[in-house]
Amino acid sequence: MLKNPKGQLVDVLVAKGRIVSVAPAGSLDVQAAKEVDARGLILLPSLTDAHTHLREPGQEYKEDIASGLLAAAFGGFSNLMCMANTRPVNDTASVTEFMLEQARKSWPPAVGVGPRLYPIGALTKGLKGQELASMADLKDAGCVAVSNDGRPVESTELFRRALEYAHDLGLVVIDHCEDPFLAPAAGVNEGVVSSRLGLAGQPDIAEAIQASRDVLLAEYLNVPIHLAHISCEKSVAVIRAAKARGVDVTAETCPHYLTLTEDEVAGYSANAKVNPPLRPQADVEALLEALADGTIDMLATDHAPHAAHEKEVEFDQAPCGISGLDTALAVTWELVRTGRLPFDAFLRAWTTAPCRRFGLPVCTFAPGDPADFLLFDQEAQWVVGPDTMQSKSKNTPLLGRVLRGRLKAHFLAGKSIV
Repeated sequence: MLKNPKGQLVDVLVAKGRIVSVAPAGSLDVQAAKEVDARGLILLPSLTDAHTHLREPGQEYKEDIASGLLAAAFGGFSNLMCMANTRPVNDTASVTEFMLEQARKSWPPAVGVGPRLYPIGALTKGLKGQELASMADLKDAGCVAVSNDGRPVESTELFRRALEYAHDLGLVVIDHCEDPFLAPAAGVNEGVVSSRLGLAGQPDIAEAIQASRDVLLAEYLNVPIHLAHISCEKSVAVIRAAKARGVDVTAETCPHYLTLTEDEVAGYSANAKVNPPLRPQADVEALLEALADGTIDMLATDHAPHAAHEKEVEFDQAPCGISGLDTALAVTWELVRTGRLPFDAFLRAWTTAPCRRFGLPVCTFAPGDPADFLLFDQEAQWVVGPDTMQSKSKNTPLLGRVLRGRLKAHFLAGKSIV
């Protein structure tokens, strides 16, 4: 017996890893069933993260697949899509197969199931933007999408061919929208804060220009495109207009773009250095509105773990990235709890939208759905810190802050994994 997000008490019956039925509390015959008492907790479907960096192979000191999937389990995620910027780059079937095997090995033997890993293949060889990777081999090996990740393809002609070939294979291209000539990876927004700190900032048009190119190409070719980690109002306007014209474009934003502003960089805080950078409050409000009305389809963490010593350097030398798997659920649920984001938009953004776009399993609590769900205490408070995060890396501007809302249990295929 537990509460759904609308406050109704319900019973959930699960058998053979699938949802059998969900009904008002006390109405199901569960005498022969093993019961889990979840009174006072909120029932949510497991989340899907369409944009993470798990660093393996090659940078396991930051994160490895096992630790990333552990953070996903405790963060409420059943599906994780991981980017190709590994070392070596995931541009061959052998790297994809290695990643999937590492994921399988990370599942607890006693449970036999864990968060599912879905690799994103490299769009170009070595992510160098010069020659297309073998997308057919990557798909056959298990990749569910392709992307050049944080190194946008400069050549519009090459990017056009990439869209065409990916579409022929049934793959969606995910693009990091950043004009490569406008302060790439600056990590701070061009504006008042960057001027005060004496840092070269990246303007919001760097993102909007690339987003415009992408949707125009997708419209011309009549193929799909997915835009990663949208951070500003100008890009929202581009996407909204494209959708109104019928372009097959989807877009994501991240919890940090909905809750933090460029002011986090004050004091040269490298833990707030991310690409695209945090923006002013006006962009935050525009993104919340766009997520609510469906212009922005989904949420993703862009989980980008780094070791402490890599962030403890001068701001200009520090890598971009925020570790987000541990905090995403609490941060975004707070937007729901306080009325800033409709629950239906939260649910769509973390579950149905990414799963439908990339063909992943999703629990909607309909009979036959995978029994992937979590129990959540929206009143539990906890402090973000090394002892409360499962990720190897703790590079987040939320360190030391009190968050409200904590996962209490997580079930995949009806089996408890947390």
